[in-house]
Amino acid sequence: MTFQSILFGKNIDKLRTNPPEAPPFFADLNLDQIVDAITEGKQEYNLKPFFYVTLKDIDSIIYRHEIMKDLENSILLKAIESFSQKMHLVRQNLSNIKEIYYIKQKQRWLLDTVYIYCEAVTCLQTDLSGIDIKSKGLLSFIQYLTKYVESNSFISICSETKNLKDALSNIKYTIYIKNGSFTVSKYDSEIDYNTDVEKTFANFKHKSGKSYRINFYNSTNMNHIEAKILDFVSQLYPELFYDLVDYCARYNNFIDKTIAEFDREIQFFVAYLEYTERFKEMGLTFCYPHISNTCKDIYASEAFDLSLANKLISTNSSVVCNDFYLKDEERIFVVSGPNQGGKTTFARTFGQMHYLASLGCPVPGRAAKLFLFDRLFTHFEREENIKTLRGKLQDELARIHDILNIATPNSIIIMNEIFTSTTLKDAVVLSKRIIEKIIEIDLLCVWVTFIDELASLGNQVVSMVSTIVPENPSKRTYKIIRKPADGLSYAMSIAEKYRVTYLHIKDRMRL
Repeated sequence: MTFQSILFGKNIDKLRTNPPEAPPFFADLNLDQIVDAITEGKQEYNLKPFFYVTLKDIDSIIYRHEIMKDLENSILLKAIESFSQKMHLVRQNLSNIKEIYYIKQKQRWLLDTVYIYCEAVTCLQTDLSGIDIKSKGLLSFIQYLTKYVESNSFISICSETKNLKDALSNIKYTIYIKNGSFTVSKYDSEIDYNTDVEKTFANFKHKSGKSYRINFYNSTNMNHIEAKILDFVSQLYPELFYDLVDYCARYNNFIDKTIAEFDREIQFFVAYLEYTERFKEMGLTFCYPHISNTCKDIYASEAFDLSLANKLISTNSSVVCNDFYLKDEERIFVVSGPNQGGKTTFARTFGQMHYLASLGCPVPGRAAKLFLFDRLFTHFEREENIKTLRGKLQDELARIHDILNIATPNSIIIMNEIFTSTTLKDAVVLSKRIIEKIIEIDLLCVWVTFIDELASLGNQVVSMVSTIVPENPSKRTYKIIRKPADGLSYAMSIAEKYRVTYLHIKDRMRL
């Protein structure tokens, strides 16, 4: 198979020309924060569009898993990093060339940049050939790279670049400066006074002496005097400078497109592995999940919310992990319990894990089996939008109606605290109708709610409850466990928090 992409394993010209935008659920699941953190410092690669495109088949996910596992080899990772640094310099030089005013300077910069490119490609091919690589993607790229390095065109450009660079480096000329003017001529064994001058003044050098060196203005562009000297030098060596002109005309577009795309796409893997490393250092684990597109028996152990964990480890705070599973006909997690107990975090964890799994990435947790969805939907509480001329309840109903109309049995929906703007009676009736529809479609679902009745609506529904410290109801454990909803709202702990208990109110009345 001809190599085309280390990221997709096949032609992705459509993606490259029409990069997608972030999915609508990104903000609800804090995936936007996760992607921002992953791609931080790698803006030049424009990696974010790669995180907006999910994979639709298991083979593509396994393809990425294999590459990720290979890149966990520190030797391979260093080889890729070395190549990327050289390619970064190539791009930086090409950008600088556009700002250079003098043509001959542009030409020399291009020559030096091609030399760096040739060295980057050659070193990468040498490095990769000495590493035990197992992934189909990297093995396919190595075959392409080896064929490219051994091609007549690449051998020719490397040879020409080195020969021309050496020839230009061997040019020697003399400048005579007198009465405000200068003359440039070929070097004719004139005495080089630099060594003598440095030797003479070395006698006056003291280790603790003050330095009187002047920092010259550093600019990419030559000044007009330097440019004029270069013009005179080119007239002294016309054939060599003609070769340079011809060289630049032929090698103006010297970067192989496939290698350039590899340089960009491999950063998807590198960036993600670098991102996960900070969590591993804190004792958290990542795993390569088993993926199924037919079986909805799913599970995860020691899973956690990546966006929240990223904030917590920056303050040296502990991260609470949770487990979950669905089996047989179970499809819906109904998550209830006290406020601020980690219910929404659990819902986000579920969504994040499935989305990251659909990208072919390791997921946060010790072990996991997840479902390959076709579409992921979220329904989180929104502020009322006066522009729609609809009330909050009507807006929520319209949104959930649109979702259920296009959802399929292979979709996932995550809902968080909906119907809070209506009465409990109406919320119960509406919620039951929606759950019936979700069961009818056979969706995987996480539903965070204050309505305990929803946790016992059938065999398809599993009750998950956020827990508290038994001896201190006001303190949350942030553990979400599988157990029947207990109906407790922990009103006393809330009343204590806001000082509205009987004793607090009695004390106020005395005042």
